[in-house]
Amino acid sequence: MKLLFLHGAPAVGKLTVAKALLRIVPGRLMDNHAAIDLALTIFEFGAPGFWELVHEVRYLALDAAAAHDVPLLVTTFCYAEPDDREQFGQIEEIVQRHGGELLPVFLSCSREEALRRVGNPDRVERRKISSGDHLIRELDRYDLTAVPRADCLKLDTGTNPAEVTAQKIVQHFALNA
Repeated sequence: MKLLFLHGAPAVGKLTVAKALLRIVPGRLMDNHAAIDLALTIFEFGAPGFWELVHEVRYLALDAAAAHDVPLLVTTFCYAEPDDREQFGQIEEIVQRHGGELLPVFLSCSREEALRRVGNPDRVERRKISSGDHLIRELDRYDLTAVPRADCLKLDTGTNPAEVTAQKIVQHFALNA
């Protein structure tokens, strides 16, 4: 299995790029919010037990995908340093244990562009951060940076449409169309 780990701050276009990429190459999408949405059926956001459940659901899903030879799994993630380093390590361990390959991609855009995007109706519908004030608090609170891997591809989604960004990822990692 290849795990394409698309990460970056809220509103940089992770899900949009993931969908564009999966129109080019065959694969499966594990959106970051799938585990969060499941946890929200049981807990209030951030309540005791909430993040533990989110992490376990993600680990179980990755393990199942790798164990059943899903050729390409694209996942989205808001990685914050150092907060998520342990969780990223667990993800790496799962992929390596199954002989898979982790393909990290850090997506970014300017703060102004993220603020322009954050109010999109689809973000509201999917219960994502949808206000400029909330986004600024998150950007100021966390170090939303690239994972600590030398092979992490870094792309600016503010300068190219999602389809171009997706094509760059396909070419960089030589993913089969």
